[in-house]
Amino acid sequence: MARTRDSDACPGALHVHNAADGALARIRLPGGMITAAQLAAVAAAATRWGSGTLELTSRANIQIRGIQQDPAALADAVAAAGLLPSPTHERIRNIVASPLSGRVGTTTDVRATVVELDEAIRARPGLAALPGRFLFGIDDGRGDISGLGADAAVHFLGDSAALLLAGRDTGVRLPATQVVPTLVDVAARFVDLRGKAWRVAELDDPGALVADLPVSADASATWEPLTRPPVGWIEQRDGRVALGAAVPLGVLPARTAEFLAAIDAPIAITPWRSVLVFDLDEARADTALRVLAPIGLVFDEHSPWLSVSACTGSPGCAHSAADVRADAAAAVAEPAAGHRHFVGCERACGSPPVGEVLVATGDGYRPRTAPP
Repeated sequence: MARTRDSDACPGALHVHNAADGALARIRLPGGMITAAQLAAVAAAATRWGSGTLELTSRANIQIRGIQQDPAALADAVAAAGLLPSPTHERIRNIVASPLSGRVGTTTDVRATVVELDEAIRARPGLAALPGRFLFGIDDGRGDISGLGADAAVHFLGDSAALLLAGRDTGVRLPATQVVPTLVDVAARFVDLRGKAWRVAELDDPGALVADLPVSADASATWEPLTRPPVGWIEQRDGRVALGAAVPLGVLPARTAEFLAAIDAPIAITPWRSVLVFDLDEARADTALRVLAPIGLVFDEHSPWLSVSACTGSPGCAHSAADVRADAAAAVAEPAAGHRHFVGCERACGSPPVGEVLVATGDGYRPRTAPP
């Protein structure tokens, strides 16, 4: 079903959203990739101009809330860190990708594909008209991203890739060299055909986006959505170590982010609101683990924090009927069988694709029955 207006109000670093607790800036990280120096710069910006915390999103981006003054100065700091390469395209650089790609497992290494796609998006002037909610996905073959329902995505199958629309296999198979050109072409067609639709699933005929592409496979492949991040001590295939840390409710204190940056290693934010630190030798990994675990990051794959999430809620969101983060934190002491996402209103922001969504009523919570 199409929306009632022809564009959305997704914030960026330049176009902030005026929330109840101040302005909100969102920083896009294609593939969730960020350097230690960039994370340190974002943490410093959040401390100086914002609430002193970094919010990790379900698209592997970072938000800074509570900006009470000078959002332009914050945007300048983000740009100086190399995180704002295109003012015209900054809100549509939405790319989720398999965060362990190239380091863990034997699937296709898609890191270069993420960079190539980001560059191709920025090189197409017409794509600046994409809605800020349009999402690209690149799954390296392990099946962690394909279940997230990205608007235009690929799932690598060795030397070729399946083309997905709104999380569904189209039956189109692409050689690796055609993955990026095809994704940007699909996005450009969406701009032309979308009317007031923000997402591919809202089109009357999503197949029109790929009508000229040959179908060469049965379009029956499906992938289960994941809700739990990779956490703990993760062996890389090169013998080094990655550390996976869940961030309770996706709220990362700036001071904790500074500790992560001080490790001085490659970092990725995941779509499950967690952090990965890569390419560590065992000694550095052990030292980092001893420092980070006591300050709130979660490295236990059995932790109940991995089964609870929440939207912003009160007091940050004027639409919310409750302080849902506080309620979600309290619920950690009462583990449930599946994932629970607490939201303050029917919009159900940030809801995962599976699990129970609990909507605040002002007098407790009720299960949400309608899809987002």
